[in-house]
Amino acid sequence: MMLDTVYDICFLMLSISLLLSLVRLLKGPSLPDRVIALELMASLTVGLVVLYAVAYDEPKFIDVAIALALTSFLAAVGFSRYLEQRGVREDD
Repeated sequence: MMLDTVYDICFLMLSISLLLSLVRLLKGPSLPDRVIALELMASLTVGLVVLYAVAYDEPKFIDVAIALALTSFLAAVGFSRYLEQRGVREDD
């Protein structure tokens, strides 16, 4: 019973964090800010999937979280490489 309350609070906190990072993604103001917000959203999504797997005793979702984390890492490397080759501009 108490553990269900903890799970609910964790779901709520991760969801609020996801919404706040969505606001940062949409507002910007610069491209690196948006990239960081997107990476944060990916990490929070991994956290939500793992929390769901633990809360509802669904261990197969941990594999999904691992695949999402690996994909997110590759996207971060791709974005970093793009930003590095693009150079620094006034809007950054």
